[in-house]
This record gives sequence, C-alpha cells and structure tokens, in this order.
Amino acid sequence: MNQPTGALPGPDGEPRCPWSLSPADMLSYHDEEWGKPVLDDIGLFERLCLEAFQSGLSWLTILRKRENFRAAFHGFDPAVIAGFGAGDVDRLLADQGIVRNRAKIEATISNARAMLDLPTGLAATAWSYADQNASAPRTTADIPSWTLASKALSGHLRRHGFRFTGPVTAYAAMQACGIVDDHLAGCFRREAYAV
Repeated sequence: MNQPTGALPGPDGEPRCPWSLSPADMLSYHDEEWGKPVLDDIGLFERLCLEAFQSGLSWLTILRKRENFRAAFHGFDPAVIAGFGAGDVDRLLADQGIVRNRAKIEATISNARAMLDLPTGLAATAWSYADQNASAPRTTADIPSWTLASKALSGHLRRHGFRFTGPVTAYAAMQACGIVDDHLAGCFRREAYAV
C-alpha cells in the first residue's frame, strides 16, 4: 500500500503531485493540462467520456490512446456522435486504437444525445457544482475519490439521461477540468489555473 505523500520534486526540481513523476506522459499531462479550466462543452464532454472509458483501467492507458479516441469519436463533437448508429458501434468495437467496451461506447453515444438536451450546456452545468471554498490537499490521502458536489453533479447528469457518470467518474472529470483544484499544496501548478 502506498504511503500518503505531499508534493515531490520533479526532474527540474519543481515540486509536483507525486502521481505525475513517472512516466513522462504523466508529467506533461500534469504540468500542461490536469486541473486547467475547461470551459467549453466539447472539451468537457471529451474529458467526461475519457474518464468513463478509464473506469477499471489506468489513466495512462487512456492518455496513450487519446488521439485514437479523438479520431474514432470525431473530436468528441456531440452533434456528430449523437447521430452514430449500429454501424458506428461495430466500427468502434473493431478499432484497436481505443478501449473496445460495448457498454462504454454505447454510453458515449447516449451521453452525446443527452448533452445536446442539457438546457445550459455541459460546461455550465458542471461548473455550477464548483466549490470555491475547497482547501488545498496537503497529501495524496487528502484527495477524495468523490465528494458531495460530484455526487450531485452525477445525479443531475443521470436525471438527464447520462450513463457511466457516477460520482467517482464525475469527480475525476471535475479534477481534470479544473472545476476542483486537487494539485497538492506545494505543487508548483497549484493555483496556476485559478478561474
């Protein structure tokens, strides 16, 4: 079992969240993207879908297949994905560049349709659950897998027809999109993306 730890020095000496220190793909993801505010519907939809595909797998697996996912799902444009049919599901199940899970593929298509029906859009909906008073986690043990806000967002999305968007998946998307800043206290990226 891993011991909780605070920010650790990276290859350049800057303190970072410890999960980002290896391999190099994780370092660049941490430094350049994770926690950076995503304010557009398509960007947020992509992250929500990728977090759903990650369920049960490592994030590194998804990160390394990300460009394949983008190609397979037409840049995660919900208007395009909403029009996918049985032939597209078959095409995606045969695509070795992505995670070939029928339930997750069908959920992505269903979620695209549900997203188009959200009255305020996905980004505005997700950001309405931001907690501006959250304190900086000091160690990895201080980072929850879900919160009351992610549970509420998950419930909201599910009431609107979303699938594979439970509280843990919703929270991971909130972290990735900067709705929650879970960079550790001491991490050089903490507050870098403050909205």
